[in-house]
Amino acid sequence: MRPHPRTHTTPDTLLFSYGTLRQAEVQLSTFGRLLNGREDAVLGYQLEWITVTDPEVIRASGTDRHPMLTPSPEPGASVAGMVFRITAAELAAADKYEVDDYARIRVPLSSGEQAWVYALATAPK
Repeated sequence: MRPHPRTHTTPDTLLFSYGTLRQAEVQLSTFGRLLNGREDAVLGYQLEWITVTDPEVIRASGTDRHPMLTPSPEPGASVAGMVFRITAAELAAADKYEVDDYARIRVPLSSGEQAWVYALATAPK
C-alpha cells in the first residue's frame, strides 16, 4: 500500500491574501520564509478596516490598522491580492497569526480556483 502523497510539508494549499500576509516581515515571522505568489482577486467581497490590539500582530505588521474582507452587496465586487501555495503547517501558522476578528473561509477567485482567506468572523462560511 502506497502512503498518501499529502504531507504536512507539501505546499498544496492555496491561501489568498489582500493584507498583511503579503508583507515580507509578516511572512518571515509567520512562516519563516518568503512566499511566492501570483496576483488574483476574491469575488463577491469588499474591504473595510479594523483596529487590532494583539501586540505580536502589530509588531509583525507594523500597524494596528488592518484590512478586513466583508461580503459585498454590489454585483461584480472583487478584492485584488495575492494567492500563495503553502503547506498545511503554514496554514496552521497563519491561523495563529490572525486575530479573533478574522475567520478562515473558502472563497472563489477570479482565476476560477478556490482558496482559503481570512474574512470577517461573522461572514457566511
